[in-house]
Amino acid sequence: RRPHVSAWHSITPYHSRWISKTTVSDRTMLKSFSSTTCSPAAPLQHQTISEWTRERVKFAMGKAFGDDYVHMDAMITPATKVAFGDFQCNVALSIAKPLLSSPRDVALKIVDSLEISDIFETPTIAGPGFINLKLRDDFVFNQLGSMLQDTERIGVPMAPQSQRVVIDFSSPNIAKEMHVGHLRSTIIGDVLSRVLSFRGHSVLRLNHVGDWGTQFGMLITNLRDEQLSEEVELGELAQLYKNAKVRFDNDTDFKQRSREAVVALQSGDEEHLSSWRLLCEKSRKEFNVIYDLLDINIEERGESFYNPMLDSVVSDLEAKGLVEESEGAQVVFLDGFTARDGTSRQPLIIRKSDGGFNYATTDLAAVKQRSSLTGERGDRLLYVVDMGQSDHFEQVFQVARRGGLVREETQVEHVRFGVVLGEDGRKLKTRSGDTVKLKDLLEESIKRAREDILVRGTKERDQSDQLSVDQVAKIVGIGAVKYADLSMSRESNYRFSYSKMLALNGNTAPYMLYAYARIQGISRKLPQSDSLSGFSAPLEHPAEQALAKQLLKFPDVVLRLEKDLFPHILCDYLFELGQAFNQFYETCSVTQAPSPEIQASRGALCKLSANTLKVSLQLLGIGVVDVL
Repeated sequence: RRPHVSAWHSITPYHSRWISKTTVSDRTMLKSFSSTTCSPAAPLQHQTISEWTRERVKFAMGKAFGDDYVHMDAMITPATKVAFGDFQCNVALSIAKPLLSSPRDVALKIVDSLEISDIFETPTIAGPGFINLKLRDDFVFNQLGSMLQDTERIGVPMAPQSQRVVIDFSSPNIAKEMHVGHLRSTIIGDVLSRVLSFRGHSVLRLNHVGDWGTQFGMLITNLRDEQLSEEVELGELAQLYKNAKVRFDNDTDFKQRSREAVVALQSGDEEHLSSWRLLCEKSRKEFNVIYDLLDINIEERGESFYNPMLDSVVSDLEAKGLVEESEGAQVVFLDGFTARDGTSRQPLIIRKSDGGFNYATTDLAAVKQRSSLTGERGDRLLYVVDMGQSDHFEQVFQVARRGGLVREETQVEHVRFGVVLGEDGRKLKTRSGDTVKLKDLLEESIKRAREDILVRGTKERDQSDQLSVDQVAKIVGIGAVKYADLSMSRESNYRFSYSKMLALNGNTAPYMLYAYARIQGISRKLPQSDSLSGFSAPLEHPAEQALAKQLLKFPDVVLRLEKDLFPHILCDYLFELGQAFNQFYETCSVTQAPSPEIQASRGALCKLSANTLKVSLQLLGIGVVDVL
C-alpha cells in the first residue's frame, strides 16, 4: 500500500490582478471603511495586526486609484530591520507601471489616503517607494494587555467562516508494524488538525488504513495454515506477512488458494471475514499504543469502507465519457502526462483487466465521499502523504475534477513531505538494515530523556509536588521527536539525531520546555498579584520592546500556518521568542526591578511569554512542565 497521508486544507487563495470588475460588495466594503474606525489605541479583537493593516492599505489604494485596486494584494510584510519599524508595504513598486507613475509618487498617494493612525505612527517612505509602518507605543501596551487576559487564544481570532475540513493522515497497513516512515505523516497531520480546529474549523481526522486488497488473501491463507490463535500479537502478524509473501512468490498451490481466499473475502464469506477482523483488531490494538504515546486522536476509516462505492465511481466516470479500454483494463487518459515511451498518453487505471479495482479507484471514491453533500460535505480535503506520491495524487485529483466526483468549491490539496534520514544521510535503518519501528524509536527517545534528566539532577523537583521523572521524560522525549521533525520544512528530508533533538540549546523541544520552566520559576518568586495584574509601566528597555513585538506576532504566525500548512513556521517563531525572552531575562531583572510598576509590567511579559509558549507547544502536540 502507498504510504498514505491526507491533509485536506485550503483557504481561498488571493489572486492579485491588475484590473478587475468592482462588485456591489466591493463598493460596500469601501464605504464601510470610511465610516468604521478603531478607537484610538484600542486593542484589536477580531483581526490580527497584519489583517487589519492589509485591509486599510487596500482601502487607501481604492481611494487613491479607484475601486479596481481594492482587489490587489497590499503586500504587507514584517519590516526587514527594526530601525524601519514593524511592517513595510511594498505594493507601490508593483503597481507603479500600470499607473504610469513612479513608485515613490504612488507610495505618497497611498500614504495620503491611509487611515491607520489608530495603531500606527505616521508612515514614512524609504528608497524607491517602500512604506514603513511603526506601531504606536500605547497600542502595543494595550494589545499586550488584551493578549495577557486571553489566556486560551493569545489574541488569535476565530476564522470568520468555519469550514468542514477532512484531514487524511498516518495510514499504516494492517498486519504491519508502524515504522519511522509513518512518523511525519502522523505528527504533521495532527498539528494541522490542531491548528485548524483552534481557528474554529470543523475537522475530521481520518486514518486511511490499508485494510483491504489482494494481500489479505495470502495473509488469511497463511493464518489458517499456521493455525495461529486469537492471542497472536502484531509482531507475529508482521512475520506472518513476510512468510506469506515468500510462499506466494514460490508456492503455486498457496498462490491459488490465496486468490480463492480473496474472492471469498470480497464475496462476504463469514469465515474469511472473521479472519480478516482478527487481523484488523490485533493491528488496531498496537496502532493505538503508538497513538497514545504521541497523543494522537484519529478516526479509523480504512480502504474497506470505500469498497462498496467503487462500481459507482467507474459508472460516474463512464457517464462523463472519460472511460476508455486499454489492454483489457478500464482507464482514464490523463491531461499533461505521457507514458514511458514519451509519446502516448498516460492512463490512470480504474478497473484492472481481471475486473478488480486498485488504489486509484479507492482514492477517487474517498475524494467523492469526503466532498459529497451526502457524505462528509468537506470544504477542504488535505492528504498528508510523502512526496513520492505527488504524481499519484495529481492524477487522482485531476480525474476527480474532470469526472465531477468532487464539488467545484471543495479545495483538495496534497500536503507532501520528505523522508527521515539517519545521521549518515541515508534512510534511517537499524544496524541489521531493517526499517526502524516507530515504537522503538519513541521509547529510545524517552529513555535518553530520562537519563539526561537524572544526570542534571532535580533539586527543585524533589522539593515540590511535581510530575514524576518518568512523566517528564515522556513529555521531553516525545516532544523532542515531534519538534525535531516539525521544525524542518516538511518538504525537506532531515537527519534524525537523538543528541541534537534532546539538546538544551538550539531550536529544540528541550530548549522551549526549559524556557517555559524558567519563566514559571520566575513567576513563583513574584507576588501572584504582580504577575497577573497586567502592564503597569511603559516598556522602555530595548529588550522589553523586542520581546513585546515578538509576542505581538503570534496571531499572524498561526494564520500563516493555517494558510501555508508548514509547521516549521511556528517552530521558527518559537525559537525567536525564546531568544527574545533570554535576552530580556539577562538584561532586565524581574524580581529586582526598580519599582513595583516596572516589576508588574515585566512580570506580565513573563506571564504572556509563558502562555504563548504553552499554547504554541499545544498546537504542536507537545506538553509542558513547570520544572525541568
